[in-house]
Amino acid sequence: MAESKQNFDFIVEAKNLTKIFRDFWGRPKARAVDGLNLRIPPGRIFGLLGPNGSGKSTTVKLILGLLYPTRGTIRLLGEPPSNVAIKRYIGYQPEETYLYPYLTASETLNFFGSLLGLESGERNKRVSQLLSMVGLERAGNRRVGEFSKGMARRLTLAQALINDPDLVVLDEPTSGLDPIACREIKDVIRVLADRGKTVILCSHLLADVEDVCDTVTILYGGRVCAEGTVDEVLKIQDQARITVPDVDEKTVNEISRYLQDKYNSREISIDHPRISLERFFLDVVKQAQRKTMETSGAQSGSGVAEFLETGSSEQKPETARILSQLTGGEKQEESTEMSHEEGVEAEPSEAAEYKTAQSKLENLDGQTTSWETQSKQPETREKAAEISKEAEKDNETASQQSSEKLRNLLNSRSEK
Repeated sequence: MAESKQNFDFIVEAKNLTKIFRDFWGRPKARAVDGLNLRIPPGRIFGLLGPNGSGKSTTVKLILGLLYPTRGTIRLLGEPPSNVAIKRYIGYQPEETYLYPYLTASETLNFFGSLLGLESGERNKRVSQLLSMVGLERAGNRRVGEFSKGMARRLTLAQALINDPDLVVLDEPTSGLDPIACREIKDVIRVLADRGKTVILCSHLLADVEDVCDTVTILYGGRVCAEGTVDEVLKIQDQARITVPDVDEKTVNEISRYLQDKYNSREISIDHPRISLERFFLDVVKQAQRKTMETSGAQSGSGVAEFLETGSSEQKPETARILSQLTGGEKQEESTEMSHEEGVEAEPSEAAEYKTAQSKLENLDGQTTSWETQSKQPETREKAAEISKEAEKDNETASQQSSEKLRNLLNSRSEK
């Protein structure tokens, strides 16, 4: 199989690939992939892009045989993905890290190598080389459960390459890695492509995709919205750029007339300027949204939530006025004025009753405080206890009357 892979025009070929997820009753719930046509030739670094829920992960699982398509066909190294024999020619680094925490890094790679049928001597040699490549040579005897996220991601990359696969599928390979490790992984990807390996790269870090990928496909709603080589999709066709050695201002002004006289063809390059892959990606998604293309995944946000912009302390005028009354912090004149502004006429008698009730409560509170102070003296303790009981009864009665009046006041204003 590995020797004959060069006979295939396409390492991965999908025709009208569709995947529909259904609920318990068999009713369609989400169309994750919709009529996808995909061709990936050997030796290419292929970028599979799209917003959250666009079908990238589902497409990868269909390619690997982890999911079965609802409709359409897919061929992997000339065989259906369900063929177990071709698994040994595939390396896969999942988005999430799934490793046994009680195994060491060396034991982990040995375990996966044995599953793929590698002989002991070759397996040990590859384990040593891979640990050195991903910078875990000194951590080879440490348990994986002690690793940081970045170290675990390095190990999953080594695991994906233990069998020297013909097809390498990398899902967010640089997630959680420092800039040095990101650069090293991109160098490894380029080396694999130079050796004729095919790499499928799924990443939201568009700068990484732009650095290493030959071709890209952007999905939205399970459909292909844009595809082509990186140079093709990012080239600005209606502009040209000329690169020359450092020149003075006079030469710049006369460059259109004297360019060929001053510089030979080896020193002059003319090409088209490019936009960034990030800008191209966002433009494609916006166009898809303007066409009202359906997607079962995440969509662009509608902006900052209103309560985050304005804050939760702002209240409606009527609510603020009533709350201010209940806390005794607003004068009668302000209440009357605000009521006129909102078209609600205040009733002086109600306001007066409310103030009278509140004044009684304040007086009772003051008397209680005074009695509590006197009760500290031994000679007045019994008398203070009797007075305190009477005060509690009066306080309770006054509170009930005040609450009843306040409810009537609020009800009358809400009706108006």
